[in-house]
Amino acid sequence: MSIDEQEDRIDFTVNKKNLYREESITDLNVASIRRLIPVNMDGSEDKTRSAIYVGHTQLMSPQGPVPIQARLLANNLEEAIEQFPQAMKQSLDEVMEQIMKFQEQQEKKGREEDSRIIIPGRR
Repeated sequence: MSIDEQEDRIDFTVNKKNLYREESITDLNVASIRRLIPVNMDGSEDKTRSAIYVGHTQLMSPQGPVPIQARLLANNLEEAIEQFPQAMKQSLDEVMEQIMKFQEQQEKKGREEDSRIIIPGRR
């Protein structure tokens, strides 16, 4: 499939009923919280929908920064700040689990490839 054909399959239509304005709140240390405020087509706040809070942070690893994020089920900024530490810990646990699974898959793949090596003089 050509790039043009792939691009034709992508739908770039904007969902006009699901628009948000984004605010960013940070402690300039570890916490970054995005507040997504629902808006109408004219940019005015849509009072019929609730704001969405998303926590972000990043950890340094030998391979570089590892982004961690999680939705914060909060009704206001204070609740979002209270939920931030636990949500980041849970998200980190999930990322670590995914890394462990990936490493296990890579090790298994390596063992399978090693088992196919033919060594002269062995049967």
